[in-house]
Amino acid sequence: MSKFLDRFRYFKQKGETFADGHGQIHESNRDWEDGYRNRWSHDKVVRSTHGVNCTGSCSWKIFVKNGLVTWETQQTDYPRTRPDMPNHEPRGCPRGASYSWYLYSANRLKYPLMRKRLMKMWREAKVQHSDPVTAWASIIEDADKAKSFKQARGRGGFVRSSWQEVNELIAASNVYTVKTYGPDRVAGFSPIPAMSMVSYASGARYLSLIGGTCLSFYDWYCDLPPASPMTWGEQTDVPESADWYNSSYIIAWGSNVPQTRTPDAHFFTEVRYKGTKTVAVTPDYAEIAKLCDLWLAPKQGTDSAMALAMGHVMLREFHLDNPSQYFTDYVRRYTDMPMLVMLEERDGYYAAGRMLRAADLVDALGQENNPQWKTVAINDSGELIAPNGSIGFRWGEKGKWNLEQRNGTTGEDAQLNLSLLGGHDDIAEVGFPYFGGEGTEHFNKVELENILLHKLPVKRLQLADGSTALVTTVYDLTLANYGLDRGLGDANCATHYDDIKAYTPAWAEQITGVPRAHIIRTAREFADNADKTHGRSMIIVGAGLNHWYHMDMNYRGLINMLIFCGCVGQSGGGWAHYVGQEKLRPQTGWTPLAFALDWQRPPRHMNSTSYFYNHSSQWRYESLTAQELLSPLADKSRYSGNLIDFNVRAERMGWLPSAPQLGTNPLRIAADAQKAGMSAVDYTVKALKEGKIRFAAEQPENGKNHPRNLFVWRSNLLGSSGKGHEYMLKYLLGTENGIQGKDLGKQGAVKPEEVEWVDNGLDGKLDLVVTLDFRLSSTCLYSDIVLPTATWYEKDDMNTSDMHPFIHPLSAAVDPAWESKSDWEIYKGIAKKFSEVCVGHLGVETDVVTLPIQHDSAAELAQPFDVKDWKKGECDLIPGKTAPHIIPVERDYPATYERFTSIGPLMEKIGNGGKGIAWNTQSEMDLLRKLNYVKQDGPAKGQPMLNTAIDAAEMILTLAPETNGKVAVKAWAALSEFTGRDHTHLATNKEEEKIRFRDIQAQPRKIISSPTWSGLEDEHVSYNAGYTNVHELIPWRTLSGRQQLYQDHQWMRDFGESLLVYRPPIDTRSIKAVMGEKSNGNPEKALNFLTPHQKWGIHSTYSDNLLMLTLSRGGPIVWMSEADAKDLGIEDNDWIEVFNSNGALTARAVVSQRVPAGMTMMYHAQERIVNLPGSEITGQRGGIHNSVTRISPKPTHMIGGYAQLAYGFNYYGTVGSNRDEFVVVRKMKNIYWLDGEGNDQVQESVK
Repeated sequence: MSKFLDRFRYFKQKGETFADGHGQIHESNRDWEDGYRNRWSHDKVVRSTHGVNCTGSCSWKIFVKNGLVTWETQQTDYPRTRPDMPNHEPRGCPRGASYSWYLYSANRLKYPLMRKRLMKMWREAKVQHSDPVTAWASIIEDADKAKSFKQARGRGGFVRSSWQEVNELIAASNVYTVKTYGPDRVAGFSPIPAMSMVSYASGARYLSLIGGTCLSFYDWYCDLPPASPMTWGEQTDVPESADWYNSSYIIAWGSNVPQTRTPDAHFFTEVRYKGTKTVAVTPDYAEIAKLCDLWLAPKQGTDSAMALAMGHVMLREFHLDNPSQYFTDYVRRYTDMPMLVMLEERDGYYAAGRMLRAADLVDALGQENNPQWKTVAINDSGELIAPNGSIGFRWGEKGKWNLEQRNGTTGEDAQLNLSLLGGHDDIAEVGFPYFGGEGTEHFNKVELENILLHKLPVKRLQLADGSTALVTTVYDLTLANYGLDRGLGDANCATHYDDIKAYTPAWAEQITGVPRAHIIRTAREFADNADKTHGRSMIIVGAGLNHWYHMDMNYRGLINMLIFCGCVGQSGGGWAHYVGQEKLRPQTGWTPLAFALDWQRPPRHMNSTSYFYNHSSQWRYESLTAQELLSPLADKSRYSGNLIDFNVRAERMGWLPSAPQLGTNPLRIAADAQKAGMSAVDYTVKALKEGKIRFAAEQPENGKNHPRNLFVWRSNLLGSSGKGHEYMLKYLLGTENGIQGKDLGKQGAVKPEEVEWVDNGLDGKLDLVVTLDFRLSSTCLYSDIVLPTATWYEKDDMNTSDMHPFIHPLSAAVDPAWESKSDWEIYKGIAKKFSEVCVGHLGVETDVVTLPIQHDSAAELAQPFDVKDWKKGECDLIPGKTAPHIIPVERDYPATYERFTSIGPLMEKIGNGGKGIAWNTQSEMDLLRKLNYVKQDGPAKGQPMLNTAIDAAEMILTLAPETNGKVAVKAWAALSEFTGRDHTHLATNKEEEKIRFRDIQAQPRKIISSPTWSGLEDEHVSYNAGYTNVHELIPWRTLSGRQQLYQDHQWMRDFGESLLVYRPPIDTRSIKAVMGEKSNGNPEKALNFLTPHQKWGIHSTYSDNLLMLTLSRGGPIVWMSEADAKDLGIEDNDWIEVFNSNGALTARAVVSQRVPAGMTMMYHAQERIVNLPGSEITGQRGGIHNSVTRISPKPTHMIGGYAQLAYGFNYYGTVGSNRDEFVVVRKMKNIYWLDGEGNDQVQESVK
């Protein structure tokens, strides 16, 4: 009988019985089991990963059946670790395990989309104009038409388009913008290349070929810790997570390891079985606290105060009372502590000035090359010497840029003196700035004198100009700054830990709320362990500490602790800062691909914080002044103006980049110069000095000096990272926004000096916004064109992380679904159409590029002593010295596509390199011709091809020393010429190894040691930052060549941050103007607003994933304390509103005892696309976490042209902090869903 009928007879079928009737045999149908089996059956398994900037970089098995991805699970075939180490797997998390849901969900973008209003106008214009560029001009030059589609941004109205149509419109807009305003008015934003490096390179290569602007991300995300460049001359370099297992004392400071470092958390738990002590430092009871022996909970934003107190204990007990020989030797050899600092005379006391240089002394200590950049110390014989390793030895000579303990002039062995005490000429009173008595009512203060006078041992020196100077060492300054009594009768130094003096444990207890006994115990244990193990104490730090305005004080506090204890550069020790997936391991192979350095140099780079601060007009609402940030020791008359003024000054002095760069089209400058009979450089210099050409940042509102076209890919700029979200909506997009505050003009406040003020700021600056994504994100909602990109299981790419030493692929397990394409194919298509459309408008053009003074170049030796501004007449305008470099670049616009799809000749003519060293790449180019084949005709004839993403990947792998052993040996040899020491032994055993794309598809591959990074990829030691500096005696890339604790730049001194100090959170002044102004009858309260990383998403990805929504509360939530909730009459799951002068958001309340009173947390990044009602304040849909933020840049992050304080893309520059922000919280009364479906509701008012 049929199976169908058998099912109806199921309960009537009785089989034979057995066991005395206790058992019965059934012949039932078991076809239902096929459903289970088929669910997990598959045709093939493909290796891929997730390009999501989580730092996990986990290898996954992607299961495919009938051409569809059915599920994924973790790979377990990573190369094995040493026998004494746990293996890396399992690596993965629930978020990654849910990714396949996206591929076939309703959230998936299937076709190119265009805003309906824009499409209608475009099609009408095409009927009237046969030339696409003219058609675009007819739309964008009509103010009413432009305003019409800009105002529709964020309001839906997308319709399906075609690739041909969208590519033509995009190309026409780009060509029009380049021709009319300049290529630097076309910009692109995409973050963190390491997570999918070919995809990033796709857009960056296109932009660089046409002269567009690539926007930075690491600084904008607030992942960049400025303290790292300040101290080490390195953007970020950290231990791999496996090195946690080598540590014997770990402090997890602001890092919620199990939640935000899920794939690596097993190392943290495993090392505890070895007896390693773990301490958690978090203001809230976070998950990491469960894994630790001790939980310290400082008041949020006061971490530097606790770090100072811990440093006080370490210096007292291990440097003064019972000196550790290991610590003393370490700081003498590997830090700037022995270097001499000149003192400046003040009214009755002295202040620390700049470091003494060889050029200050008679005969420059025999130094002829860069004596202004060679620091000076006293050796154990009492002689003044310029020891090896300072930055002056790096450029212009070879063989002495090393950390051998030698006299840089004679080559004799030299042991440097740390302190002048005992060999001093006098005792001087030196003033130190103190900021601990400042701040708002929301944070505790300890009021002391704002200038603390300390007594220091000094020596008196005769200078080359005949004057006399008092000097002391950085070590002596540091001990005094930490308030340590040395028997010199210093009234401001502590004699006991219970003294309420800066920066004792008792002082820190009042600021942070952490009991002094815990501070003393933790500092003592940490240092004692480091002493006994020679540096195996580690601090794992999360980005939360870096999101405060005075982020560098927080981080320098932790770094100082590690340096005092000799932990940096030692396996199992050091600074483990984990944020975004910043470790682009094959960086030097990737850079020429991404920025088209194979065809033309330099590219245009811009730091995003300054860019968005300017062009979203956040500066128009700035309430913070530079004057309130200055040291009490500074001459305030030299620092007038608003924060935007300091940014403009930094741009014109060549410290920071600018975009747009100049107030004229850079394509026209060369032609004008030719007419004037001058070179483009000389003409530009003359025009700038005469004021005929100005920097665009000086006139941001004049209609010509703002960005016009913006590409966003691999990013959710407007739904995740866009601090000052509402300002972006108004000023960049020209659509509805929720800004509640008044600008400086309406407030009657002081306006900028360097920037021309216009009463009505320019709205809707962007003419075209194009977003590439695989899902409909918030950024897509506000775009004009949305392009469907392939998911991470549908494209070929590569992925690396700082958490492990492997490189592995993203693979096309299936073809891109519907009409989606990979990023490489999308930008290739745009480049092809651009090359066609530009004919008749753009040909071979000369583009004048301004380039800021770059770190890791000889130009970083710019102004050695004082800051001089050419526009103020203090010096001449010298490109690359007192102003940016001015460089003409030839662009062949009709050949854009040919250049995009081939490797250019500059790799053979100039070669490749990174971080200040270079090498020949002829053999690698020959290999790429064999691997990728060769262009047979056209402008790129004879060059290796880049037709596919795999071709691009092979270019990276072949050119990078981390993946090509032969290149690694060449790179180490190049560095050896600088240091005078042979380093090639670090890679010779891998010289014949070449990693190919198919290799990493078979299994993750461990990379090769490279001088690009400061650790080793070795079978005997886990990767740890600074390892080669300590063990190979390679200098850090700083002024002294050592770990730089003393920042002697004039701005650093005048802003009071030459040494570590505690600076309380700033007052953003964003709540008083709105408190009670739009009351709904419920109580209101001001709370500190924090945005840590969430559990149910990676940034905004997965936050709309049904599986993650099901596991979480399914929409936006804000955490708050039970005490604050009680004051506000809020119960768990109530709808609340969070607002200030920047905007408003709505969310459900999570009331929890794990959150301390006075703060509220909205986990980053919850978008406005899921379960979000309207705001009572704005009348618009609720907003996102960044609706209540606005950035304020810090002047000290604008410094450039000064050794380690010099600009580099994502290396140094202004950083987008947001945690000093306060918001008003209240219970909502009316819940408006704005859907017209009658679902609105009223919450019971607070009684």
